[in-house]
Amino acid sequence: MDGGLGQLFLVNVPTSIDPNAFLQLLQSQFGVSNVELDTVITVPTTPIGRVIPSGLSDSRQVNYFGRTVWNGYANQPASQVIGLNSARTTFNVFGSGIVGVIDTGIDANHPALQGVVVQGYDFIRNTPGIPSESSDLTQPVSPAVSGSAPARVNDSTAAVLDQQSVIVLSQYAAFGHGTRVSGVIHLVAPNALIMPLKTFRTDGTGHLSDILRAIYYGAQNGAKILNMSFSTPNYSKELGRALNTATANGVISVASAGNDGQQVLVYPAALGNVMGIASTDYLDQRSWFSNYGSSLVWVAAPGEAIISTYPFNTYAASWGTSFSTPFVSGVAALLLDIRPDCSQKQAASAISNARQLGPELGYGRLDVYGAVLSLINSR
Repeated sequence: MDGGLGQLFLVNVPTSIDPNAFLQLLQSQFGVSNVELDTVITVPTTPIGRVIPSGLSDSRQVNYFGRTVWNGYANQPASQVIGLNSARTTFNVFGSGIVGVIDTGIDANHPALQGVVVQGYDFIRNTPGIPSESSDLTQPVSPAVSGSAPARVNDSTAAVLDQQSVIVLSQYAAFGHGTRVSGVIHLVAPNALIMPLKTFRTDGTGHLSDILRAIYYGAQNGAKILNMSFSTPNYSKELGRALNTATANGVISVASAGNDGQQVLVYPAALGNVMGIASTDYLDQRSWFSNYGSSLVWVAAPGEAIISTYPFNTYAASWGTSFSTPFVSGVAALLLDIRPDCSQKQAASAISNARQLGPELGYGRLDVYGAVLSLINSR
């Protein structure tokens, strides 16, 4: 693929060959600027909240920008915490542009997401189109617990709120991850479009090479924002190069800070041209699972009991910085209503106008009104 810096090649090495020795051999070849192992990266998992809040299963049907959705999704506490509705109505911003979601795929048939999903790419199968979350499943859909009480169905931070037909998910740690992330983006920026870029399987694993391809694809195919709800502790020069290319192409990059509950550096969130996003609760306290530190976190956003879309036309509550991140990506899409050519630097500056919570959470908790007003005043 063309990264704007030459060609990027994936080389398959026989298991009989020492990979480190082969790396050194490749690095010595004329015209080779960098060689890295194609590492495995995972989307983060987080234990479900100690207490699942009551009222999450508010399945009353309401209209949300032309689509019928659950009231619990459209009017959830996280939206109120960040001042979403007041900012949108005051400034008449509802999102624009394309948000590339580098994740597990999407359920594009979900009623809340119909009409906002554009063609993306399945980098696991090398197939253009709209990559489905269900393509990785090997078990059939089967009835699960009935009733309206949330059910803890797996370890991927999801509490499914409507068990009409969910699957047996013990081996699918990240099933629904991309659909949930996309649902949060749509919640914040209902007029923005979503480009699903599938690099992760439903077990939560993906390869660095596919992520690099997704970044270049998004930057070269119209994505204005890249949402990256994943992290790795390993620095990658090629990941930095890919995101530098994205920035040069006018792309705004947002990534999760990770769920280890530590002051550590993870990537891509810790890169200089990426906004790293931590998680807070409804009381603006750092979530117990969220990584932190001024060298990692740009801002924080709610990341506990976030109600979002889930495959098979239902909804789930989720915990994790994976779901804080799309709040910021959604706000970046709102900023495009004010300034369609908004750059990474301009978006980061605007979003830094947040509610201060102390240096461990960067500039503080996301404030939609403050971000939009800041960009307006900077014109």
